[in-house]
Amino acid sequence: MNVLINQTPTELPAGATVADAVAHLAPRPPFAVAVNMQFIPNTRYAEQSLADGDQVEIIAPVTGG
Repeated sequence: MNVLINQTPTELPAGATVADAVAHLAPRPPFAVAVNMQFIPNTRYAEQSLADGDQVEIIAPVTGG
């Protein structure tokens, strides 16, 4: 299936989950994930299925002063 991860077209296997998308990008913690603009708690990454065309955003907080 084709999804967008941080606005980059990405092909994932059918039945992929948010956990698969996170593994594909391999971000350093801390980070948050949204699918189609809806926040996904990290406790649901493995059970939250993705669909063709979904938009996944993996974002990290910006700190500093």
